[in-house]
Amino acid sequence: MDLTSLNLVETKKLLADKKASESEIVADYMQRIADLDPKIDSFLFVAQDTKSENPSGELGGIPIAHKDVFDTIGMPTTAASKILEGYTPEFDATSVAKLKEAGAVSLGKLNTDEFTMGASTETSAFKQTKNPWDLKRVPGGSSGGSAAAVAADLCVFATATDTGGSIRQPSSFCGVTGLKPTYGRISRYGVISMASSLDTIGVITKSVEDAAIALEVLAGQDSHDATTGKAKVEQYSKNLKTDLKGLKIGVAKEYFVEGLDAGVEKVIRAAIDELKKLGAEITEISLPHTEFAVPTYYVVASSEISANMARFDGVRYGPTVKNEEVENLVEMYFENRTRGFGDEVKRRIMLGTFALSAGYADKFYKKALQVRTLIKKDFDEAFKDIDLIAAPVAPTTAFKLGEKINDPVQMYLADIFTAPASLAGVPAISVPAGFSEKLPVGLQLIAPQFAEARLLGSAHAFQSATDYHLKKPQI
Repeated sequence: MDLTSLNLVETKKLLADKKASESEIVADYMQRIADLDPKIDSFLFVAQDTKSENPSGELGGIPIAHKDVFDTIGMPTTAASKILEGYTPEFDATSVAKLKEAGAVSLGKLNTDEFTMGASTETSAFKQTKNPWDLKRVPGGSSGGSAAAVAADLCVFATATDTGGSIRQPSSFCGVTGLKPTYGRISRYGVISMASSLDTIGVITKSVEDAAIALEVLAGQDSHDATTGKAKVEQYSKNLKTDLKGLKIGVAKEYFVEGLDAGVEKVIRAAIDELKKLGAEITEISLPHTEFAVPTYYVVASSEISANMARFDGVRYGPTVKNEEVENLVEMYFENRTRGFGDEVKRRIMLGTFALSAGYADKFYKKALQVRTLIKKDFDEAFKDIDLIAAPVAPTTAFKLGEKINDPVQMYLADIFTAPASLAGVPAISVPAGFSEKLPVGLQLIAPQFAEARLLGSAHAFQSATDYHLKKPQI
C-alpha cells in the first residue's frame, strides 16, 4: 500500500485500525520527500527525528507541513526572504500549537513567495517551486510550496495563508483543495504579516472532508489575536452533504469577462451544471464593484505592507552589514534592506509608502478603503437572496515559469477572481473541477462570513459527485 497517496480521513483510519504505525507513515513521507522534492522544490526545510506529541489526538500521527511564515519552535522561519535567514523562533504560532496539541507531525517548512508577495512562488529568495502536473510551470502563489507538496503527496495537508488569493489560486493550479476561511476564523498570531486586515489562515488538503477536520482543530478565538471572531466553532466534518437540494447558488456575470481563458470557462460552466444536477438552484447575480477589486486590493495591501515591513531591519538576522561598511545607523538600515529584500517586496513597500504619503493618502488609501466597503456591500446584498456564489478561481491554468515574473501588472491580474472575497473577509474554497489542456482547474465557492459549514458541506457534495480531486500528477 502506498501510504503517501492516502488523504487525512484514510490515514486516520489506517492508524486507528493499527494497519500502519506513525513511524511507518512518517518514514514513507520522508522517503518520498527525499526522492521527489529535488524535482519540485516545495520544502525550504525538512525536519529530522520528528514525532507526534499527542498520538491519541484528533490528528495523532498525521504528517503535515507548514508554509514558511508560520513561527515554529526549532525550525527556521524565513518567509522565503534573505532578511530573515537564520531566524529560528522561540515560540509556535497559535495554529502550529493547535496542530501539535492535536497530534500532527510536522515534516518541515514549505516555500512561498517572499513575505507571501506573489502569485507564482517565483519571488522566493531561495528556490523556485515547480508545479507537479508540469515541472515547467508555476504552482501558483504565494502558497505554492503548500499546494505543490500536497499535490505531490509529500504531506497529508499543509498550512497556508490567503491575503488576496494565495490559498485558492495555487490550489486551482495544482489540483488540490484550498480553504480560505472567514477573516478571523483562525488566529494569525505567530504568522508573519503581509497585510494585516486581509491575511487569513487556512489549509490546503487532498479533500474537502480533510479541510473540515483541519478547520475544527484550527478555528476559534485567541487572546493573542484581537481579530479572531467569537462565532462558535462547528463540527464542520459532521455537516457535510451529498446533495444541494434547496440551495441557491449565484453566478456573478462579472466573473465571466474578457481575459477568462476559454478552456477554464468551459470547466467552470460544466461544474456549475453539476451543482445544478445536485439540486442547487442557479441564478445570475451581479457584484458591480468587482472590476475595482484588483486596484483596491493592491492599494490597501501595499499600504499595510509598507507599515509591516518597517519592522525588519536585518540587524539580528539576515545579511547584516559590517560596521566598517557604513557610517551611521540609517545607512546600515538602508544597506540591510537593500540586500535583504527582493524586488517584489521593495516594489510593494514603495507603492504603499506612496499611497500613504502626505497629499496622496486621501486620494489613494482612503479611496481604496471606501471602494472596499462597496465591494463588501455587494456580497452582503447578494447573500440576502442566495446561499453561495460559484465562480472561477483564476482566469488561466498554471502559466510557465518566467512567463509573467517581469510583468507585475499581469501577475497582479491573477488575483482578479480571488481578491473580492478577500476584501470582503468572506470564506471561499477552491475545489478541483476538471482539466484544461491536461492542467487542473479549480471551482471557487464563496459563502457569507462564518458560514464555513455551508461552504464545506456544498463543496463536499460536489466532490462526492466528481473524481477530479482523486487525480494525481505523474512526477
